Amino acid sequence: MQPEIQKKVLGLVPARGGSKGIPRKNVRLLRGKPLLEYTAQVARESARLARTVLSTDDEEIAELGRKIGLEVPFLRPAELAQDGTPMVDVILHALAWVEGRGEPYDAVCLLQPTSPLRSAATIDRCIALLWERAVDTVISVRPVPAEYNPHWVYFESSDGLLRGSLGQGDAVPSRQQLPRALHRDGSVFLARTKIVTERHSLYGDLVLGYESPAEEACDLDTEEQWEALERRMDSMRASGLTDAKRR
Repeated sequence: MQPEIQKKVLGLVPARGGSKGIPRKNVRLLRGKPLLEYTAQVARESARLARTVLSTDDEEIAELGRKIGLEVPFLRPAELAQDGTPMVDVILHALAWVEGRGEPYDAVCLLQPTSPLRSAATIDRCIALLWERAVDTVISVRPVPAEYNPHWVYFESSDGLLRGSLGQGDAVPSRQQLPRALHRDGSVFLARTKIVTERHSLYGDLVLGYESPAEEACDLDTEEQWEALERRMDSMRASGLTDAKRR
């Protein structure tokens, strides 16, 4: 295996201007700082990211990115900043740009601004696991509450009848017998570059989940979630859980 010291990981922060659920969310202030700055800060603090690039189509976001320490070597084409644009196309565009300038990377780490509570430690642990476990992909995850475990989830047919989501017959009878289930939390998506470029996907055959600390769990999509996060951050500060302690 290639020595870890030679491996290079590109951090990629996607932040288009046309967000719909929370308009202009990337430049919006969250308890005194633009949302984008939370991700920029931990990317700078990461010991394992060789470089972190901001991919945006928006001049205002690009200017903010430069001010808060992100590299903005290009503006994303408008056709890659639509509501239906697959994220993998955004990643491939960034990889093609850096590789076209003679700077190849062994892996790419997607850091979406909608997870502002993630820590540099979580980023670095995911990167370490990619090499230590010799997997294709590492994603941050959180446990699925028992009531939403796939063994207790049903799909409803047009006639109102239910069928188990896993095609099973009898349901698992008790919470203690449920197998552990995890869901991706949106904080870190990390994949070997070869997987992304050859499969046009972040997911290889070997996918490892890293369970994020509970205090970092957050994925902003709606105004209601934004308001809930503000209240949560106020509570965290009141209890002394500062950014420094999370690192």
